[in-house]
Amino acid sequence: MIRWIVTDLDGTLVGRDLAMVPESGDALRRFMAVGGEVIVATGRMESSARRYVEELGLTSPAILYNGARTVDLGSGAVLRSRALPVDAWKSLIGMFDELPEGVYPVAFTGGEALAVHDVPELRDYARRDGVALRDPGDWAALPPGEITKCMLIGAAPVEVELPGTVVLRSEATYLEVLPEGATKGTALRELAASRGVPMEQIAAIGDNPNDLDMIAAAGLGAAVGDGHPDVRAAAGVVVGACADGAVADLVELVMAAR
Repeated sequence: MIRWIVTDLDGTLVGRDLAMVPESGDALRRFMAVGGEVIVATGRMESSARRYVEELGLTSPAILYNGARTVDLGSGAVLRSRALPVDAWKSLIGMFDELPEGVYPVAFTGGEALAVHDVPELRDYARRDGVALRDPGDWAALPPGEITKCMLIGAAPVEVELPGTVVLRSEATYLEVLPEGATKGTALRELAASRGVPMEQIAAIGDNPNDLDMIAAAGLGAAVGDGHPDVRAAAGVVVGACADGAVADLVELVMAAR
């Protein structure tokens, strides 16, 4: 029996219009009404994920920053937190001035998103995620041991390989540099263990490569039908497209099994 459904947000539960797909939201509420629990697992930060958590009426913790933080958004309690190694952050600062044209860094610390450039690419990111970008002035002045993650936003290819980090692409133009061990799958395993929920009693769904280890960790791993080919190939089941109610399809499978 599936006790938890863990869902990604963008491209999975949330459509291109940034609204929750109504069929999927309604289905998750039906799952909760019969005793199931819903966990959001996203690359978004606290302020960005909160609107969807509140819309669903969730009281469960949220896996944020692609697994770098697990937070009870109701109380603000941080249940799990990872930060970039100091040397890795210093190396990233050194790279910022040499990034290809059209690629811009965003860093996250203390629940804030920070950027020094005011360009369309970052304004679009801020609009999409519903965040306010603050100019830190001097990257080196930030607390070096408290950087939750760094994003490099832009279409130009960028290669990053730093000790103590994991690098993943959460969107076609979003390259994320995270602390080692900060993945959705790792965060989910730790949260499930702390709550005494076996992984085989968890279903997880996503659409992009940053969801792969979460899908692999869950007892039932589902891919969105119009998601990344690697995710569809790795999933135990492929459901419909996001806009057609991908999460609702998963809920239907889970409820039928119950």
